[in-house]
Amino acid sequence: MMALRAAPRRAWWLGRALLAPGTARAAPLTARLPVPPPPGCLLALPAVRFASGGPEGEGARRRVVVVRITNPLAWLRTRFYYLLIRLYFDPEFSIEEFTRGAKQAFSVVSQLLSQRKLDLLEGLVSAEVLQMLKEKISSLSENHRDALAADMDAIMYTTEGDVRIYYDDDGRKFVSILMRFWYLNGANLPEEVPGETKVFQIVFGDESTKEKRHLLIANYEFQREFTEGAKPDWTITRIEHPNLLE
Repeated sequence: MMALRAAPRRAWWLGRALLAPGTARAAPLTARLPVPPPPGCLLALPAVRFASGGPEGEGARRRVVVVRITNPLAWLRTRFYYLLIRLYFDPEFSIEEFTRGAKQAFSVVSQLLSQRKLDLLEGLVSAEVLQMLKEKISSLSENHRDALAADMDAIMYTTEGDVRIYYDDDGRKFVSILMRFWYLNGANLPEEVPGETKVFQIVFGDESTKEKRHLLIANYEFQREFTEGAKPDWTITRIEHPNLLE
């Protein structure tokens, strides 16, 4: 499971979705009782209608749909790597189960970043990434910090990116999986943020009450050592929030 021994109790369940071979399998995250969210985190969004930004009346009641065209060769390559992981590292590996756990981890870590509670990230992210975050978070504006937070219900789309299986100079075996997340956030950002997909408006109830949401992107890489005797922990070794955390 993910390295959570130094993390607070409210995040203990994150790694249960990313299990090691030979360990007892936890029930699916969706089937377990939810753990109360950390103080200050975003609340779950109610059922809403989405309207794209623009003049009043244009695009009303249009739902947010993230469309991504996947390269067939890249898709086949990642599936081949998943097969290798099951054959040589973890026979019970499931990308669906991994993705559920990665989304949970992304949501909690992004909210801790937004709240500048970096001490609670020890054991969740690598030492190198933690040092980088300490240097960058301190210089961010409040609005940009707010934009880092992703509530689970605000994650619109998740997909895996690059998958790597490699050995270091000492013969240790590693697997790393890059996950990409598209999420809605209501931080007070400029109308046009370079690299942002689009600015949307969420319509609550009627047309007279609207709140803007930005559709943002984040990249998180998860790494685990599969050397015999190594701890069965997944660690976040890369965190990117393009145009926010730079």
